[in-house]
Amino acid sequence: MEPPRMNPVVEPLSWMLGTWLSDPPGAGTFPTLQPFQYLEEAHISHVGQPMLNFSFNAFHPDTHKPMHRECGFIRLEPDTNKVAFVSAQNTGIVEVEEGEVNGQELCIASHSIARISFAKEPHVEQITRKFRLNSEGKLEQTVSMATTTQPMTQHLHVTYKKVTP
Repeated sequence: MEPPRMNPVVEPLSWMLGTWLSDPPGAGTFPTLQPFQYLEEAHISHVGQPMLNFSFNAFHPDTHKPMHRECGFIRLEPDTNKVAFVSAQNTGIVEVEEGEVNGQELCIASHSIARISFAKEPHVEQITRKFRLNSEGKLEQTVSMATTTQPMTQHLHVTYKKVTP
């Protein structure tokens, strides 16, 4: 069976496609947390529909035990650079982020965030992300967030090396 042809609507995001591994480990920080490192595999693919599918799976760098996980879809409004990022996370958060793709950079910010009724406090209230393909062909992701107790602050930064197209 032939792989599906990419829907032309998602062509502006084609630079994100592939399986990516953190290299070096990602770095996390937040005023209420001790700084930490993590390994992450990002898988971004398409099945011919007008959206990309993604999964991000983080692991402890020493024990390789699973940590944060999220999956979802990235959609483009046809004939625009407007993007929607829909994500479900193992922490019980579901979010919709919206923004724009400009060249090889995607900047998005939370439009809505929902959480399970017994989610741990403090609750996340806002999220921003920036993905960009750097000059070395590596994918970078920076995540910032605001909670009920902290203003918008950078939380994560990771650089990925592409391991499969």
